[in-house]
Amino acid sequence: MSVKPLGKAELREGLVAREPEDHKGIFGHVLVVAGSRGMAGAAILTARGALRSGAGLVTVAAPGGIAATVAGAVPSALTLALPENASGVFRPEGVDRLKEYAKERRVMTMAIGPGVTTHADAARFVLLALSGVPAAAVVDADALNNLAQQDTDGVVQMLKARKQPCVFTPHPAEAARLLGMKNSEVSAQRLKCVEKLARSLGGVVLLKGRKTLISSGARTVANNTGGPGLGKGGSGDVLTGLIAGLWAQMLASGRVSGDLSFKAAALGAWLHGAAGDAAEKDLTSWAVTSTDLVDYLPHAFKALCA
Repeated sequence: MSVKPLGKAELREGLVAREPEDHKGIFGHVLVVAGSRGMAGAAILTARGALRSGAGLVTVAAPGGIAATVAGAVPSALTLALPENASGVFRPEGVDRLKEYAKERRVMTMAIGPGVTTHADAARFVLLALSGVPAAAVVDADALNNLAQQDTDGVVQMLKARKQPCVFTPHPAEAARLLGMKNSEVSAQRLKCVEKLARSLGGVVLLKGRKTLISSGARTVANNTGGPGLGKGGSGDVLTGLIAGLWAQMLASGRVSGDLSFKAAALGAWLHGAAGDAAEKDLTSWAVTSTDLVDYLPHAFKALCA
């Protein structure tokens, strides 16, 4: 597999410059749709990743039972408590409020999936949110698993009907479910699989793993940062929030040109990996946690701009 990584100069094109008169509205609003009973951490880590990206505003939409927990853990973010069922997961009825909020608050991007579960109510909620919320979307984790359980043609048609683009961020097992393949087959044919998924889903696909691949279907690049320290629960949640936050800044500011979804995915992968590299240097790959990745993102931004 011979796919080249992006150089720092091209990656820096995705960074939204800061001007003295700027305010939070310039840097976009991210809507994190995540969590369920027992999985508040997924929503918290996604929100922290979005905040560390430089996004102007972050709102976490979570099932009502965990909303207070999320609010206390991420005081820099807003929270939107939505209806939950007896299992503590999103109910489909909450999507109308989600759509209203996104319109009222001028949400630029939606990060959806971490910790939402594959309960039937959550699956219906995810499908309705993807088809109805007026924002670009980073689709991760259980949002991907819920899509994989649906009729493939129906999912493709739903995604094509969306007015806003998507970035999909599967790990190999999630990619395998979407493609109807075995994990081992995806691992053996990573380039072929990421490009096939991008063409099928009609968006940018980031296939996680050693030398993460980012593909629009027409263009594919590899990421050259990150090591084994990233192999911890919650690491992907941080990446999802980071990409959504970077993308929101590009969309809201109007200061970045080109394929913004591709730029956000590639830049997010590099910064996420670089944060992991910096954390491993200080803490070792054994001791790095997903929370550490958030704390080390400033090191990654500095490394990119050096």
